[in-house]
Amino acid sequence: MGVVLSRDALAAWVAAERAAGKTVALANGVFDLLHVGHVRYLEGARREADRLVVAVNADAGVRVLKGPDRPVLAEADRAELVAALRCVDAVTVFAEPTVTPLLELLKPDVHCKGTDYTVDTVPERETVRAYGGRTAIVGDPKDHSTRDLLRTIREGRR
Repeated sequence: MGVVLSRDALAAWVAAERAAGKTVALANGVFDLLHVGHVRYLEGARREADRLVVAVNADAGVRVLKGPDRPVLAEADRAELVAALRCVDAVTVFAEPTVTPLLELLKPDVHCKGTDYTVDTVPERETVRAYGGRTAIVGDPKDHSTRDLLRTIREGRR
């Protein structure tokens, strides 16, 4: 089970893991109403390095990205749920509009994005390239979404 850490504590944790010779991958997302697509994405990210760090969007950022009715779960709850997955080593919440500042701080060996991207369309690709990291596309096809799950719940169907 992973741990939820502040940004400063996470930076120290990553430094210690690196000092121990471990590679680090970073994945990020909203992770509102955890579903199988999230699990497959994070399991794929975990296969890219020795340790997996997950950055969870803060509530205010989720409202900007997803609308005023989201997130369903608060950032602390979403972070705790993600940390409970066996493939995840550490989780932090980020408030910036993009994960770029966290990438610049941690400089993970691999930045992992889902299959709704290609390596060339990942917004942070130049940041990762600039410090010598690589970008990996992981997970299953984007056949699952929280938006669809919420629609199913509202409509009372399976």
